[in-house]
Amino acid sequence: MTADVTAAVDAAFREEWGRVVATLIRVTGDWDLAEECAQDAFAMALRRWPADGIPRRPGAWLTTAARNRAIDVLRRRAVGAAKLREVAALSPPESGSASAFEPQTDHSGVPDDRLRLMFTCCHPALALEARVALTLRTLAGLTTAEIARAFLASEATMAKRLVRAKQKITKAGIPYRVPPAHLLPERLPGVLGVLYLLFNEGYSATAGADLIRQGLSAEAIRLARVLARLMPSEPEAGGLLALMLLHDSRRAARLDAAGDLITLEDQDRSLWNAAPISESVEVLESSLRQGRPGPYQVQAAIAACHATAATAASTDWAQIALLYGRLREYLPSPVVELNHAVAVGMARGPAAGLLLVEELEAGGKLTGYHLLLATRADFLRRLGRLPEAAVAYAAALELAGTDAERRYLTRRLEETRGAD
Repeated sequence: MTADVTAAVDAAFREEWGRVVATLIRVTGDWDLAEECAQDAFAMALRRWPADGIPRRPGAWLTTAARNRAIDVLRRRAVGAAKLREVAALSPPESGSASAFEPQTDHSGVPDDRLRLMFTCCHPALALEARVALTLRTLAGLTTAEIARAFLASEATMAKRLVRAKQKITKAGIPYRVPPAHLLPERLPGVLGVLYLLFNEGYSATAGADLIRQGLSAEAIRLARVLARLMPSEPEAGGLLALMLLHDSRRAARLDAAGDLITLEDQDRSLWNAAPISESVEVLESSLRQGRPGPYQVQAAIAACHATAATAASTDWAQIALLYGRLREYLPSPVVELNHAVAVGMARGPAAGLLLVEELEAGGKLTGYHLLLATRADFLRRLGRLPEAAVAYAAALELAGTDAERRYLTRRLEETRGAD
């Protein structure tokens, strides 16, 4: 297999996976069948394209291959009139007739195909977490394991949640179609959640050799820009865009030449990209002027405190701690509590931060979360309690998901043991 074919299939997966799956779901109403047939189509491309050549329209080729696979499966299953009608709906149309794969009439006003599909998936009949998880799995192509890590759940638990969400859609007869423009706001929280988790998986991957998967974060930012322009009266859309831009502005400084992680306080701030920082501050201020603050705006304000500080020492940690306190009102999650503990520790000293971390540990909600252990280790190191810090670093190392994180924790562990 040539590198060109591999690259073409990879590019087609990024661009076309969601569309292929969405088309099959719309016609068959069967989520599992749609995903199975889409996977088969991409596998077929890997076998056929080296000999036949890369098609001029990869998306159309993949959609046709997936459709034909679905027809084969449905024919084998067909035991009655209803199944036969499904086969007929999927079969290629006669000349001059409308295809089941032509786009439906769209009254949403959403100008981007992928964003339309996200609004389609984020149906309010589902719990918010289920909307986000199902959209990430179906349209973004993230694995169940990746989604589980993003939600701090086991893979088995997340798989069950996805199955339940699909079953609810089927049993309730929820239509798979783009909502009209006046219904977009009720689906916005789910879409924002999808974009943020997609960005996070690209900006700080939960597993694998690469800490940064730039393609995912770049696509999330692109879609967030489209969304902010589409819905200027929704301040959280602007807040999310500002948050992404602020995080992404530091991307070049997060890893060294060897691909090892550099902590925020040690980053070379001359490598931070000034243009997105400036843009994000303007976007955030515009959103805040609407007088309807929300969790993405608060998180963007926290990121702005970091991005606009000339040095690590001049960071306004007291303000950041206050903002995390406000964020807890919107997102009462243990991860936010952990970030609040870090900010308190930086503002008031490591002993104050360690006290909050120990309270979190006692609560048990972050058991198995490597960043909790790494934070505990860092506070212990700063307090000079090196043997305890070494134990915590070692425990965090066992749980870290990416190579870059493991290398960073290994260095800290060695430094702590060496200073003991």
